[in-house]
Amino acid sequence: MKRIAILTSGGDAPGMNAAARAVTRKAIYEGMEVYGINYGYAGLVAGDIRKLEIADVGDIIQRGGTFLYSARYPEFATQEGQLKGIEQLKKFGIEGLVVIGGDGSYHGALALTKHGFPAVGIPGTIDNDIPGTDYTIGFDTAINTVLDAVDKIRDTATSHVRTFVIEVMGRNAGDIALWAGVAGGADVIVVPEQEFDMKEVATKIAEGRERGKKHCLIMLAEGVMPGHEFAEKLSEHGDFHERVSVLGHIVRGGSPTARDRVLASKFGGKAVDLLKEGKGGLCVGIRNEEIVAADIVDTLENGKHKPDMSLYTLNQEISL
Repeated sequence: MKRIAILTSGGDAPGMNAAARAVTRKAIYEGMEVYGINYGYAGLVAGDIRKLEIADVGDIIQRGGTFLYSARYPEFATQEGQLKGIEQLKKFGIEGLVVIGGDGSYHGALALTKHGFPAVGIPGTIDNDIPGTDYTIGFDTAINTVLDAVDKIRDTATSHVRTFVIEVMGRNAGDIALWAGVAGGADVIVVPEQEFDMKEVATKIAEGRERGKKHCLIMLAEGVMPGHEFAEKLSEHGDFHERVSVLGHIVRGGSPTARDRVLASKFGGKAVDLLKEGKGGLCVGIRNEEIVAADIVDTLENGKHKPDMSLYTLNQEISL
């Protein structure tokens, strides 16, 4: 291939810029032309496409968000929208596409693949919920952002002897809550992948208070229920002076960690290598610290993300 394009789609994630930078510069190094598509699949269908040079991706590796912008575009789920997108790609002479994003973005790349257009997916989402990879771009930064907030919340929780319910993002996956919960010393972690008993949660808080514990931190994944609803149900089992902190979109922003920058750069380089070899219909990932590529159709249709539930078990054992 001599001409490829990049787009970022869905929710932004720290490290997307690092990935786009790597794709652009690696492709130029290999003698290819690179085009950036603004606003994801919406920009693709609209033809909002521009050529990228080396300088266009300078000074962005440390920036959160995405310099190509992002947008929701449900219309791309239709065949009409997909064919319009392919028409625009052909109009610009683009032979392959790199899609950086999460589950919805991957399904767009999957649709292009089924239409015969070479696309390679790079997992970029803070949720870490993409099959075919142990980690996604943005996840490490997100859990560190949550951890910073948890450390601050712990101070005020202790000062006022309160129970804090900390709601974190993650859509239907509990990865952020699991990792940040263990790292932040949460007393209880509540995730969609594991059933819980509110009475047992209340008992654990009460036992901690009897031992003289001055605070309680409950890490709640948004896929279970809203934080305020959880707090209301908890209050039915006693007065725990509960407060709720919803961290929300703050978790998506910020400068990516070194881990995310390196991971994004590796993913970007791998994606270009695949397209250079004329390979599409693939998604890049990391398995056991090795960069891999897998069939995107098989990965999405037969694969399933599985969080590390050993963290849940471990937290139950050490959060006394």
